[in-house]
Amino acid sequence: MIHPLSDVQSKKIGQGTNIWQFCVVLENAEIGENCNICSHCFIENDVKIGNNVTIKNGVNIYNGITIEDNVQIATGAAFCNDRYPKAKNSNFKLERILIKKGASIGANATILPGVTIGENALIGAGSIVTKDVPSNITVKGIYK
Repeated sequence: MIHPLSDVQSKKIGQGTNIWQFCVVLENAEIGENCNICSHCFIENDVKIGNNVTIKNGVNIYNGITIEDNVQIATGAAFCNDRYPKAKNSNFKLERILIKKGASIGANATILPGVTIGENALIGAGSIVTKDVPSNITVKGIYK
C-alpha cells in the first residue's frame, strides 16, 4: 500500500510494503517486501532497504545507507553520510552506513558516517554511534 499523500517515485518496492502519508521515496531507492515506512520519512536515491524492515515516523535515509532484513528503526533516528557537512561543498565525500540484519536502532539515536551496525545489535534511544558496533551487543550513550 502506498498512501496517496506520499510521493513515491521508485518502482523498486517489494510486495506487502506499506508507505504511509507524507513520505518521499526517490526514484532509485530499493525497498524490500513486507516493510513498514511510517509517515514523514524521506528515502534518497542510493539506498537499499531489505525485507521486513520497519522505519518509524520522521526518519531520513540518505544516500549510501544500506539496511538489511528484519531491522527496526525507531522514531527520529538520524543517519549522517557526510563527516564535514557544508553548504555547496565541492569536497563532499560520501561515507556509507550499513545496518546489518536484525539490528534495532532506538528513538533519536544518531549514527555517524562510515559506521556498520552488526547483526542483532541494539542501539539505545538517544545514543550517538561514532564507530562500528559488533553483532549481538547493546550500546547506549556515546559509543566511541
